Amino acid sequence: MARMDREPKPEGPVVQGFSGSGFVVDGRVYRALLLTPQGAHEWDAPLPAALAARHLETVLALQPQPEFLLLGTGASLTFPPRALVREIEARGIGVEAMDSRAAARIWGLLRGEERWIVAALMPLG
Repeated sequence: MARMDREPKPEGPVVQGFSGSGFVVDGRVYRALLLTPQGAHEWDAPLPAALAARHLETVLALQPQPEFLLLGTGASLTFPPRALVREIEARGIGVEAMDSRAAARIWGLLRGEERWIVAALMPLG
């Protein structure tokens, strides 16, 4: 398992490392993951091209509304469907897409700054 140690530790879930094609959060391995400042949730992630807002309601419905969604698109960056980005942005939530490992790292950094964000991390392989 690769570890990701950093200071300070934010409140809420943090991706502590990677195990196989999954993400380690609080000692549990998730193949795909939805993150809010309050919790980590197993996610039945669709293929990136099929991703729609309905797949992300668990994190998009957070109150207060998140600043933006970190979207990890798997082992490499795949741009999300433009219609999805428009729909999320119409709610006043930004979208930042990147590969899932980068999104997991950025999650920890931004939560360390206590940013009110959410993440959706697709499987690494």
